[in-house]
Amino acid sequence: MIKYRLFCQDCNISFDSWFASSMEYERLVKKNFLNCHNCGSIKVEKTLMAPRLINRSKSKKDEQKNIKLKEVNKKIKEYQKFIKNNFHYVGENFAYEARSIHYKNKKKTKGIYGKASYNEIKDLREEGIVTEIIPWIEDKNN
Repeated sequence: MIKYRLFCQDCNISFDSWFASSMEYERLVKKNFLNCHNCGSIKVEKTLMAPRLINRSKSKKDEQKNIKLKEVNKKIKEYQKFIKNNFHYVGENFAYEARSIHYKNKKKTKGIYGKASYNEIKDLREEGIVTEIIPWIEDKNN
């Protein structure tokens, strides 16, 4: 497959089109099968195009980003494992449980973790209840 930038001489628009090969493009032009999609004119020509080259430095940067992302995900999973082993999961009731501990001076042997909306966290902080937001990766193997 090859992509050409084409230009219509009648309506002065340029557009891209894909062809099976450069020979296929030439065959379509010779038989007058190539026309402008805007005005229907057959006065369509190829324009100069820069070749698309593979940028090795970009692919190296992408590879480095992927490595960093994997490292970050690994660290998050380590934190998750620590939290699961040392804290009590309260699920969707996190805000309720946090208030219970704070206002009723309930001392728990373990801290808690769970799910809360942004507004619930904001309200807890306004009430003076210290909370932390930790990124969580849902994983079947986690």
